Amino acid sequence: MFFVARTENVELLDRIAQKTGARLMAQQANARLQRGARRVNIDQVPYVIDQAVATFAGTEQVILIGAKAPVVFFAYPGKPGSMLPEDCEVLTLVDASGDIPGAIAALADALGAASAAAPRVMQRQAPDVLRGTLTPDAISIALARHMPDNSIICDESITSRRQFFQHTDGASPHDLLQLTGGAIGHGLPAATGAAVACPDRKVIALQADGSGMYRLQALWTQAREQLDVLTIIFANRRYQILHGELANVGAGTPGRNASPMLDRDNPELGWVHLAKGMGVEGARVETVAAFVDVLKSALARKGPFLIEAMI
Repeated sequence: MFFVARTENVELLDRIAQKTGARLMAQQANARLQRGARRVNIDQVPYVIDQAVATFAGTEQVILIGAKAPVVFFAYPGKPGSMLPEDCEVLTLVDASGDIPGAIAALADALGAASAAAPRVMQRQAPDVLRGTLTPDAISIALARHMPDNSIICDESITSRRQFFQHTDGASPHDLLQLTGGAIGHGLPAATGAAVACPDRKVIALQADGSGMYRLQALWTQAREQLDVLTIIFANRRYQILHGELANVGAGTPGRNASPMLDRDNPELGWVHLAKGMGVEGARVETVAAFVDVLKSALARKGPFLIEAMI
């Protein structure tokens, strides 16, 4: 089943799943997910086509709730466009414009699931932080341990976020706002808007360095309005998603002229300096220990701050 994931909807869907043996799953990209400790854990459709096909292998029926059937983002030679088996039946209970809570409640009532076993919620987990070289996994694990309750996570970390879901299943309760399509540069403005809407909540922006350059001016707004946003830049100095997709569509290795268009190291971006020019304080870190120290300090303060995480 696929759905818009609000806590009250998900808890009832989990009762339905327990009653019927169905599997709950969120779309690959979701406008908003409420997740973390004391909430029902939801798997997410993988972005990578081979992983998605393996995930749905043997699936006989998919019921869509406020979502569309899962398809790949690009057309890959020799690979299917749909992530579902050819003989899989697809049923739409309610589309995104319909009464999603009402449809879920009606389904639960018809199945007698409303009084089923209590929802299966995640317990709070504080994983041990990794050591040594800074990696996307180390960043996700550090966030799982240290993010405050009721945080808002705005995610445009692209390739660096592939394991974020798994690492933060048992983190403090939080809302996750994701990039839902190809709108490059979504992350920083989304975090800015979330901080304006919810000034009493810590907003954490997970931002790839390449796509972050599309909406850099959002940092200036954060500084002017003194918004409580912590921006974490995943600084790999390249458009990693484009490198991967070029290979996936059979375009081969980028040539001498194309390669510089996909990398951000000539000249090298300096996000701490860029942030300072916008009025936002920042720090550059290269190790897990340094990242955790700066992360804890940034989470304990109010106002905008940027961490340039060299991965």
